[in-house]
Amino acid sequence: MCSARDRHSTFKASFAERASNASHPLANYLFRLMELKKSNLCLSADVTNARELLSLADRIGPSIVVLKTHYDLVAGWDYHPQTGTGAKLGGLARKHGFLIFEDRKFGDIGSTVQLQYTAGTARIVDWAHIVNVNMVPGKAAVTALHEAAARWRSRVNYEVRTSVSVGTPVSDSFDENGEDTDEYPTIAPAHAPRDPPPSSSFRTEHNGRKGSIVSITTLTQSFEPVDSPRFANAIAEGDELVYAGIEEPPWERGLLILAQMSSEGNFMNKEYTQACVEAAREHKDFVMGFISQETLNSQPADTFISMTPGCQLPPEGDEDDGEIAGDGLGQQYNTPAKLVGLCGSDIIIVGRGILKAASPQVEAERYRRRAWKAYLNRLEQRT
Repeated sequence: MCSARDRHSTFKASFAERASNASHPLANYLFRLMELKKSNLCLSADVTNARELLSLADRIGPSIVVLKTHYDLVAGWDYHPQTGTGAKLGGLARKHGFLIFEDRKFGDIGSTVQLQYTAGTARIVDWAHIVNVNMVPGKAAVTALHEAAARWRSRVNYEVRTSVSVGTPVSDSFDENGEDTDEYPTIAPAHAPRDPPPSSSFRTEHNGRKGSIVSITTLTQSFEPVDSPRFANAIAEGDELVYAGIEEPPWERGLLILAQMSSEGNFMNKEYTQACVEAAREHKDFVMGFISQETLNSQPADTFISMTPGCQLPPEGDEDDGEIAGDGLGQQYNTPAKLVGLCGSDIIIVGRGILKAASPQVEAERYRRRAWKAYLNRLEQRT
């Protein structure tokens, strides 16, 4: 791993060059954002309450290009689609210029991962630009998520408009046999029971109305165009602000495949990793890249992004080459110089190294500078 073998063309290409060749719209945007902010840093915001998460995103946002979340860790997560936690994160992402990556690691059969992605209380697809998948269930999980994202994308600029009308027909609208004489009778919705039970309010006295029918309800639903609902319309944290120098991200959603891990003793062998790469090539308009320990681009047409966890810096002033001691719980660490400069990773993912610092903002800037320096040094290897 990370040997000095023949390098893929993306190893020595600038992020600006890679943006022009990216097949995924969101990858194109991310590469351009990285060049604009001079950052290839992702913050792993593993905190346990919503207020802390939002505060952290606001304070660290200027230094990062991706914010990685675990929404199910967060106590007090507000699920409201317009004013909840996801929507507020979206407002901060617009303000500071970063993408939201929900580290959900989907890993189930296709129909289940589709529901986990687009339904339920969280509705992850609404607020997370990027998600990831564990390929243990096979390629079908990638296909299922791709289909779910495409369906969401096709409807994202529309809202469901529902109109309901309720009325009680009078006896004049029926013939002597009790049949409805309306030229265009109301058709009940397809999901309505064919023979509903009699109403408890059945009246024995007609009083000019047909006693056996209480009311007729007509339900009409349609999709109507609406203005972009992009991340809520009433966020106090700078809803009117959009990060200068770049447009808002495209509507397309992106997927990262979990191809390699930084934890000791994991079971992701070469065969598993190769299957991840094959699945990515089959879904280039949805798969942006990988969670991996090195670049996995090998064929000429590969343009995938590699995002790498397990990154940590030694104390200020110490040498930043080589490995750093793990956390005692299986996590293994490497420096930005190794991950970006030698292994070809594009974005480093940092959590506790920033979160546990005396000043997370200052430490985030230190990581940003070191990771960007490693990227610039990588470019200098061009011959």
